[in-house]
Amino acid sequence: MRVPLLIAVAAIAACSSPEPRTEPPAGPNIVIILADDLGYADVSFNGGDIRTPNIDRIATEGAKLERFYVHPVCSPTRAGLMTGRYPIRYGAMKAVYPPWRDGGLDTSEVTIADMLADAGYEHRGIFGKWHLGHSDARYHPLRRGFTEFVGHYNGAINFFTHEREGELDWHRGYESNYDEGYSTDLIADAAVKFVDAHAGEDTPFLCYVPFNAVHSPFQAKEEHLPLYSDLPPVKGVWSGATRVNPAPSRAEELLANRRILGAMNHSLDEGVGRILDALDAAGIANHTLVLFSSDNGGVGGIGSNYPLRGAKASAFEGGTRVAAAARWPGVIPAGSTVSTPLANIDVMPTLLGVAGVDSHSGKALDGIDMMPVLTGKKKTLKRELYNYIGQAGPDVEQISYMTNDWKLLVIGPAVTDESADDSKRRRYLFHVGEDVSEKANVAAEHPERVEKMYEKLKAFRALQPADAVPPYNVGRHNPEWKAPKEWRMPGS
Repeated sequence: MRVPLLIAVAAIAACSSPEPRTEPPAGPNIVIILADDLGYADVSFNGGDIRTPNIDRIATEGAKLERFYVHPVCSPTRAGLMTGRYPIRYGAMKAVYPPWRDGGLDTSEVTIADMLADAGYEHRGIFGKWHLGHSDARYHPLRRGFTEFVGHYNGAINFFTHEREGELDWHRGYESNYDEGYSTDLIADAAVKFVDAHAGEDTPFLCYVPFNAVHSPFQAKEEHLPLYSDLPPVKGVWSGATRVNPAPSRAEELLANRRILGAMNHSLDEGVGRILDALDAAGIANHTLVLFSSDNGGVGGIGSNYPLRGAKASAFEGGTRVAAAARWPGVIPAGSTVSTPLANIDVMPTLLGVAGVDSHSGKALDGIDMMPVLTGKKKTLKRELYNYIGQAGPDVEQISYMTNDWKLLVIGPAVTDESADDSKRRRYLFHVGEDVSEKANVAAEHPERVEKMYEKLKAFRALQPADAVPPYNVGRHNPEWKAPKEWRMPGS
């Protein structure tokens, strides 16, 4: 089964509901592991300086996904993964949901957990960072198709105290969770416990593990810090638009945080290894699809995205093209490499296929079924991908449109704002099929191509509703705002 790719300007069409199942599903167990702010080159299978033997196992025992695309920051990527749809359609692509923000993932959207529930996946767990709404219980993971939840609602919690804005943000279901320990370890603990509990059952499970590592605050376990005391600085153009040579004091700070990140990465890799070992010990590895990726590129100057240009919060490759791999022994050829562009929005249609669902009860999807290329039945896919971020405000939005070979990136006022000064918009055209580092801006050489691609960008940007999530800092300094006690959700 394949769900066709919809171009960004296509009309949304409802699909028929799946027929009730009368027999146990034949689909595999599904484990989705999402790292947080992991740099493209901060896994050793992409040639990085930080050894990641356990994460590497997913690539060596399955497929390395060379061109896997997500969105520039956390919440939009998670929303796209959950729904198979560009988050701009439901107002969740501009920025993340910070602590002072109401709202969350549109409750009319169908999630992968909803869909797999209909497909007979009785147990659907999420362990780690949600970041898709914390202001009301209707946004809670247990209201979005999941049956078990251990983790936190917000981003950037303290790894040891599990606090954000001075309040505990660590939960088991709807209740506060007072378990002590390093959050990366606790997330792995919960995922392993879930696998152990449900491995022997007749129905397959969904285990979604969105680690908060290696997102800031930069905090690692003391025993791992000496292992990365000699980690070198990052290479490449990580600021995006220009090369940055930071002041000596700033360079020292970046390097210190990079070395802490190395130790954080160590714990992340150990956690991934424990999950893989649990699958092996339960004898279900051959009947389990494992997908691994980061939610965006590494932080500029701290995470390594080399040889890509840019970093987290940018639409350059370094912000959106991430380390990724997929494993399903006997189905995905071991040691293979997939070089065609794939994306987070492809997860939903792929899971529809592997779960044996022929129709989808939600809205029309933007992603495609990845299995033909993951299995090697197809080598390439002709496709289009869009990206967008307006987190820093309306004057410096970044939006991109990419085919297999070409990418147009525009930075400046919203491309749909006809009243804006067009001279303030910077247009970059890259032949990404050959220029992986986005070194050569060839926009001046291809004006007709730029114009055609620019029209596509305008149509995509016009999809954003008026009530979209605001830029990040809106409401941040409101003196009347206060974090709720232990981040309890109203209505829970």
